[in-house]
Amino acid sequence: MTRVVLGSASVGRLGVLRQAGVDPLVIVSGVDEDAVIASLGPAAAPAEVVCALADAKAADVVGRLPEDVAADCVVIGCDSMLGLDGRLHGKPGTADAARMQWQAMAGRAGALHTGHAVLRVRDGAIVEKAVESRSTTVHFATPSEADLDAYVGTGEPLGVAGAFTLDGYGGWFVDRIEGDPSNVIGLSLPLTRRLLDRVGIPVTALW
Repeated sequence: MTRVVLGSASVGRLGVLRQAGVDPLVIVSGVDEDAVIASLGPAAAPAEVVCALADAKAADVVGRLPEDVAADCVVIGCDSMLGLDGRLHGKPGTADAARMQWQAMAGRAGALHTGHAVLRVRDGAIVEKAVESRSTTVHFATPSEADLDAYVGTGEPLGVAGAFTLDGYGGWFVDRIEGDPSNVIGLSLPLTRRLLDRVGIPVTALW
């Protein structure tokens, strides 16, 4: 049976796959995200940025596969960033940055862009590849200062794109979305299904 490898440390992405009947092997990439973004130049479109990152992460994971897994597997790489005011926002990393991010987006809408790369691997070599992105509009609430302090205090927003989640504490402060909810969590099931089809793997064969 073809093994599924998720090239991400994201608990959200892992949860999306598991709830949909796929239990992947997790191998985290070692890609320098800043270097990939810098190589694209400042004029790169959001879709180009997240797709380049997803592709780089998936390709890096291929080089880390155990020999038995590399014999027959599919590697899924993803990257998410929030578009707001013409800029892309990734993981804030610090409490101050997360708080500033929320102050900028409270009561407004942003576009959550997620790049997806699906690599078909046989005998250690990439034989098929499909890469695409999806965007979902997210409408944010305006949390009180006390609520924002409490949310930042959980530590959750520091390590997620745009400083929020849909499937965690952050979901309390998302008023609505327009589009695919799984994309906001970090892995679009409909898009991943189509990309798997392109590399010759029906998703039902992975259940």
